[in-house]
Amino acid sequence: MDEIRKTTKIQELTYELKIKDVMSENIETVSSKMPISSLRDILYKKRISGIPIVNDNKLVGIISIEDFIKCLEQGEMDALIEDKMTKNIKTLYADEPLVHAVMKFEKYGFGRFPIISRKDKKLVGIITKSDIIKGVLKKLETAYHDEEERRYRASHIFNDIVADEVFLKFQYYVEGKNFDRAGEAATGLKKTLYRLGLSPEIVRRAAISTYEAEINIVAFTEGGEIIAYIDPHQIKIIITDKGPGIPDVKKAMEPGFSTAPGWVRELGFGAGMGLSNIKKFTDKMTLRSTVEKGTHLEIIIKLSDYRNED
Repeated sequence: MDEIRKTTKIQELTYELKIKDVMSENIETVSSKMPISSLRDILYKKRISGIPIVNDNKLVGIISIEDFIKCLEQGEMDALIEDKMTKNIKTLYADEPLVHAVMKFEKYGFGRFPIISRKDKKLVGIITKSDIIKGVLKKLETAYHDEEERRYRASHIFNDIVADEVFLKFQYYVEGKNFDRAGEAATGLKKTLYRLGLSPEIVRRAAISTYEAEINIVAFTEGGEIIAYIDPHQIKIIITDKGPGIPDVKKAMEPGFSTAPGWVRELGFGAGMGLSNIKKFTDKMTLRSTVEKGTHLEIIIKLSDYRNED
């Protein structure tokens, strides 16, 4: 239990929010054929630290205020933007969970990422660390009011039932390869647990663990199911699929290890943190997998107090 990482509402929101919920859609762009000197007024008047470079509606690069200052110091203000811009662009999709943006900012240390649509790969926004902070704080305020309302109406259902043994069962079906719906089961379970009056900390741990497991089903299999059993003492979540299985379970548990194919990584998933995150957020995790038959994952989160806690 001591190794379990305590979750926060902010962590929960980074899984719940999509990048499109916090990105800036009012994008300033320039052509690669313009001289560096043309950036002066845009950077200073607009008070932005980087500009996407777009030719014929296609994102071809990005240039930062650091690039501009370097050209200024070296007397290269007449150089074309295309000669000074960053061409190997790291992008994000608008429908990715916000946690992916947080991870990429941490990994690359960039000041901004261009956001493109999954359908046509066109530029639809830009995201900075400031956008993430403002978006999360705004959602946090809304969530606080929702939480207060939920606390008022929570019924503590187990206190009202008289029986020798009682449990609730919630079942969710997950469609493989459908990234548009990835995360729906986890979100549904989270809402259900909140409405049952469980503590925010318990709900966050269950939601994040379920989300990570659901993404694995979507990315690696043709589909599966998630079943949550809730009793007065614990939440047991069983995740099964009939996918290709995991050849080396021990290796798969290592942070950063991933067997995700290129097309999955291109979609913004498969970072190799799923199973290790699940282990951190649960009290017990049991993983069994057989190659070419599928995987069975069981996680348990103990309920020291199933009622609301601060």
